[in-house]
Amino acid sequence: MTPRELEEYRALRETIRERGTARIWVVLTGLTAWAALAIATTALAVLPIATFLPLLVLAATFEIVFSLHTGVERVGRYIQVFFEDEAAGGWEHEAMAYGRAFPGSGSDPLFGFYFWLAALFNFIPAILAQPAPIEWMVVGAVHTLFIVRVAVAKRQATRQRAIDLERFERLKTSTSARA
Repeated sequence: MTPRELEEYRALRETIRERGTARIWVVLTGLTAWAALAIATTALAVLPIATFLPLLVLAATFEIVFSLHTGVERVGRYIQVFFEDEAAGGWEHEAMAYGRAFPGSGSDPLFGFYFWLAALFNFIPAILAQPAPIEWMVVGAVHTLFIVRVAVAKRQATRQRAIDLERFERLKTSTSARA
């Protein structure tokens, strides 16, 4: 590796470390803010629609976590294609091999279960407010949309590594052909 490539590699690994740590803090902070709003909604609000404010915080927290995860994975595939030798391996090659050999053995990087659980708990104040049928439908539909969004993002995240790897390999091939 040239000194420039080594510096870029180190910066990319640092980016992965920082964003991975940030993701955990975002989850903790976001769920804490959501819980405070959910408790306040339960104690103070009489309208089922009031559950939208804590749900908005929950959804924003999830989208930040998803964005951080996507960025980390993309940087990892870039490192894998442009810095690691496939024959010699490296951290990113081994991480992908481990994931293929032992599917489902890691933790959930998107914290999906916790977001689903929070969405269900977020619906409790709406139930306690004794909503009219139209309120049931609207509030229930919005909560269901969030639950579906988490499921879709989790499915998308499971395919992301392979897609990004293929795209970076194509980019590397096209860059090599131009040079």
